[in-house]
Amino acid sequence: MAVKKALVKQIQGVTFMGKTDSNHWVAMDGPEEFGGSDAGTRPKELLLLALGGCTGSDVAVILKKKKIALDNFEMNISAEVQETHPQVYTKIHLEYVFYGKNIPVDAVERAIELSQKTYCSVTAMLQKAVEITHSYRIEETKN
Repeated sequence: MAVKKALVKQIQGVTFMGKTDSNHWVAMDGPEEFGGSDAGTRPKELLLLALGGCTGSDVAVILKKKKIALDNFEMNISAEVQETHPQVYTKIHLEYVFYGKNIPVDAVERAIELSQKTYCSVTAMLQKAVEITHSYRIEETKN
């Protein structure tokens, strides 16, 4: 079994820097009223970015292997948060948005399905605790 490691260092108050085995640092911070500098992404927000990055990478690679050309690709992620502590995400929705010409719907649907059900480890972990839904849209570009 592979073991992954992370180091998180307090900078000041609730400002932290963290890095993992890839050796890239990321800043995490809180608002000033909680002792932060409001200078970094909140740790819980990083979960949404990790989810988007994980599934987005899968979908991009799958479509590239199918030789589907995209002009652009983005995801809009929204999450509902429980009002009481711990303020966990209760629902997360991913909207995949594809830009290009003649993008085949079946290829998009299959790429998303493979990511959501087989490849994205972040989805696999989070869906044990939170409802994750998705949708997509294809925007035809003029060129």
